[in-house]
Amino acid sequence: MITLITGATSGIGEQLAIKYAEQGDTVIACGRNKDKLAELAKHTNIQSCQFDATDLQDIKQSTIGFAEFDRVILNAGNCEYVDDARNFDSALFERVITVNLLAMGYCLEALLPKIKTGGQLVLVSSSVTYLPLPRSEAYGASKAGVSYLAKSLAIDLNDVDVTLVHPGFVKTPLTNKNDFPMPMAVSASDAANYMIKGIHNRKKEVHFPYRFTLILKALRILPLPLWLKIAKGLTR
Repeated sequence: MITLITGATSGIGEQLAIKYAEQGDTVIACGRNKDKLAELAKHTNIQSCQFDATDLQDIKQSTIGFAEFDRVILNAGNCEYVDDARNFDSALFERVITVNLLAMGYCLEALLPKIKTGGQLVLVSSSVTYLPLPRSEAYGASKAGVSYLAKSLAIDLNDVDVTLVHPGFVKTPLTNKNDFPMPMAVSASDAANYMIKGIHNRKKEVHFPYRFTLILKALRILPLPLWLKIAKGLTR
């Protein structure tokens, strides 16, 4: 099995690359960090592929030597929060949308034609999409776009299985910057295990940790005005 993973230089992506390689897959670990990719390539079964996921031509050029994949996991992403919604930062918004959503489109154009018939496409979104949360105007909007994209692809792709991933809080270098509690947070290693199991079973949606994501899903039945009142309380 040949598995390509974007965002493989840290966090969940790094753990996925290592675990799939240990299972015997040939892993194409993708990212921008040349030094980190070199470290990953020291593992048996891991090849590095350096490109900027926000640059379509860079993706195409860097992957030209790979003819086909059994599995493509689009995991690369970033998170920035809107601290002052009244003075909206459109540059921040553009950065997050570009990395988290537009880059998905670039990767799909370059990589989707190379997925074997009967193969798998995995898009990593976030459980933030279940409910509007404080300061998440940019991050939530980008991930909501990813979720919708994955669901539409699942309808239109007849020869490739699509799996949408909705993680809860995961302890990674990215989330280490968070200045708020992260209830029921799991390690990147545990997150990768959840994903690998769900992907192996070809689930349409993988969400974890289950207790946390089920709570969020249950809260979606609340009337919007009531949830907004609760969410505003979280900011105080």
